[in-house]
Amino acid sequence: MIKFIMGVIVGILLFFLFIYFGGSKTMKKVGEELTDTGKKMEVMEQIIKKEKGAVEKDVKRRILREDKGTPKKTETPR
Repeated sequence: MIKFIMGVIVGILLFFLFIYFGGSKTMKKVGEELTDTGKKMEVMEQIIKKEKGAVEKDVKRRILREDKGTPKKTETPR
């Protein structure tokens, strides 16, 4: 119970310190940086999707070529 009360007190203290030292400015700046980061991540996601498609096609082509070129070994019963 004491840990819970101490946690609440520390939380309230941190909240007031955040407001006192310019919380709205900080939140605005963090929001802008997160928006920029989100845009960068979208671009990276598109690049990864394009590359994934090319790599996937190449791997399938290589696998199919190997399957056609090598005869399959059959096991003899013992």
